[in-house]
Order: sequence, then C-alpha cells, then structure tokens
Amino acid sequence: MSRIAIIGGHGKIALLLSPLLTGRGDEVTSVIRNPAHTADVEATGASAVVADVENLSATQIAEVIAGHDAIVWSAGAGGGDPDRTYAVDRDAAIRTMDAAQLSGILRFVMVSYLGAGPDHGVPEDSSFYPYAEAKAAADEHLRESALDWTILQPSRLTDGPGTGAIAVSEVSGDVPRADVAEVAAQVLARQDTVGTTVPFVGGRTPIAEALTALTA
Repeated sequence: MSRIAIIGGHGKIALLLSPLLTGRGDEVTSVIRNPAHTADVEATGASAVVADVENLSATQIAEVIAGHDAIVWSAGAGGGDPDRTYAVDRDAAIRTMDAAQLSGILRFVMVSYLGAGPDHGVPEDSSFYPYAEAKAAADEHLRESALDWTILQPSRLTDGPGTGAIAVSEVSGDVPRADVAEVAAQVLARQDTVGTTVPFVGGRTPIAEALTALTA
C-alpha cells in the first residue's frame, strides 16, 4: 500500500484515478481548493484536504503532503486568465515539486500534455500560449529536480469510456481521460517509469505492454 496525494483532486482525471488507487489498496489524499467538492472527492474513496496550493508557499504545501509516498500533479487553472494560468500551472506546480523534496517525497507524476516543452510551437497570440509556456517551465523544473519523476503527455482528452490500451506516439490524436487515469495508476506502481516522459494517444496496445516497450 502507498499513500498518494493528488493535487487537483476534483479534476476529471483525478476523480477517475482515485478509485483506481483506492481500489487496489492505496491510501489517497485528494487536495482540493473548494470545500464544496469534498463529497465528490470522498465518494471515490479518497480523503479530501482543502488547501489552495496557488496561495501556499512550498513550506506550507510540504505540511499538507507530509507523510505521503507519491504526488500526482493533476491541477490546472483551466485557461482563460493568463496570470492565473502561470500562477497555478507553473508557479504552484514548481512550489509543489520543491515541497515534495522538502518532505522527502521522491515519487512525482506530472500530468502534462502531448507537445509540451520549450519548443511547443504555440504562437504568442494564441490563447493557449500561457498554458504551453507554464507547462514547459514546470516540466523542465521537474526534470531538473532530484525527484523520481514521470511526465505523462496525453493527447487531446475525451470523456469516452476507457479502453485499457494506448499507443505511445507524438502524433496528435484522442485519448479517453479514463485511460490517462489508468496510465497514471500504472506508472505509480512501476519503478521502471522513473525518469520517463510518456507521450500517448488512444491505441491498441495494452497500457502495461506499452509502458514496458517504452522503458525497455
């Protein structure tokens, strides 16, 4: 059994991930900003902790996540306000990585997106640009950290049923959020995915096989 903290616990992927983890015996803490979301989160088997990481220091975040074995970053500002996008998707994410190191929590799984990176290619006049820049900075900070990281790069997300299969690919496509949650659950249990970036779309290869091929 592992103790896993999910940051952004009321997000769509997080709400799918939590029951996968609790169902296999892990203990899950879902960190949420809005106390009104407590019941939704706890219905998945997780324990809800209300903490607004956007406005907490690394030391304060460390107090929230202390005692866990792994962190999953699945939070996001949701677009719209560029300042808040940078505040959450870049700054709060980076502070959470620093908090994990302060707390001695090495395992860190980041939910990013396919194409993330300094060469993302999104034009500056695009509404997506702040998010692309924020994720590039956060992912790079994670790669340069001392954490045991895995970065998930799913393609365009859908709400369809999960298939249990993906294709490791950098070519854009669709992937159900349910399969993203399954990938996150599996990498948390696999030491061979440490230090690995996983770009993927919906496909026909069972997730476990796809991860094995990627890390071989």
